[in-house]
Amino acid sequence: MFTGIVRERGQVASIEREGDGVRLEIAAPGTAPTLAVGDSVSVSGACLTATAVANGTFSVTAVPETLSRTTLGRLTVGGEVNLEPALHAGDALGGHFVQGHVDAVGRIASIEDGRVWIEAVPEVLRYCVEKGSITVDGVSLTIAGLRDDAFEVALIPHTLEVTTLGAVEPGDGVNLEVDVLAKYVEKLIDRDTVSG
Repeated sequence: MFTGIVRERGQVASIEREGDGVRLEIAAPGTAPTLAVGDSVSVSGACLTATAVANGTFSVTAVPETLSRTTLGRLTVGGEVNLEPALHAGDALGGHFVQGHVDAVGRIASIEDGRVWIEAVPEVLRYCVEKGSITVDGVSLTIAGLRDDAFEVALIPHTLEVTTLGAVEPGDGVNLEVDVLAKYVEKLIDRDTVSG
């Protein structure tokens, strides 16, 4: 479980094929020392497991399912990723409940004065509401506007400075995770409709 409050921007140090998946080594001098092998870590919004930790770096493996649902397969050596270690009991909940289970890849449609429109598939947009929460590349954000094919977020200078969202451009893909509470509400309403 995560909150969508990015703790560090890490840098991809190496990428290696590992069976059908990809092994990523990430340089993260602030995050790596907090991890042990087996710990969960959000890498640009995808919950992955640390498989090695040493000298300010950690490694994770992205399996085919993860690669098909995220932008992680498009990473290059030297590219940056947003990082957040998993919550511990007693940690502050500064963002919203984030699972690290990416729902889909969205596309940056436009950027103007910190306001970003992101195109998304209907399966994501159905859970979007104005002033609701969404996770974009692991960053907890508030939805500021909606269209039939996209949603808008407003990025404050701090977010632009400390996350990879400060470098996105129109056409870039981003990992999206909708608020899990919306999914549970829908499931409960569907169950009540069927049984009622």
